[in-house]
Amino acid sequence: MPEIDSLYHKRDGKVLIEINLTSINQLFNSLDPAPFHEKELDQAAEEYIIDTINDLPRNTEFSIVIHAPLDCIEKGECPMIPNAIRNHFRYRALSEERHFRQRFRYGRLNLVVALVFLAATLIVRNQIQQFGDGLVIYFLAEVFTIAGWVALWAPVTLLLYELYPIIQNKNLYERISRMEIELLPK
Repeated sequence: MPEIDSLYHKRDGKVLIEINLTSINQLFNSLDPAPFHEKELDQAAEEYIIDTINDLPRNTEFSIVIHAPLDCIEKGECPMIPNAIRNHFRYRALSEERHFRQRFRYGRLNLVVALVFLAATLIVRNQIQQFGDGLVIYFLAEVFTIAGWVALWAPVTLLLYELYPIIQNKNLYERISRMEIELLPK
């Protein structure tokens, strides 16, 4: 079975992410009212670029090659495509950065609340244990202990596991925004 990187053309040691256009409109979201050079990429085009990068090892170098109709290049619309792609992914990187900061702030706040709750449940647990050694006392003490530790679950999960994919996406978008983008006639 062939390796996945054999499915892509290469030039100068870089894997080419090739996009063939019959019209410039294929590349951009038609519902985006922004001027052409600031338009959002079409979701399928964005996913194609990202999926290609994710298919190959992290240290692989890429270059984006846009094959556009000759009339598009001659009209002067197409030369804006490389900057439009870069702007799109810069915006996505900034958006992920903002998302990271919001989630991190939320996680820190929840962690403080959870630690205070854990302290309160441990205090209540100790107070309950002073009533004796019976099964009901033991059960109630354990309920408060478990409730306190469960309160930590969400903030710890957020801070340890959920922020990493946001950072990965941000880094990916920044990487794409710095890629060489070449425009060639079809």
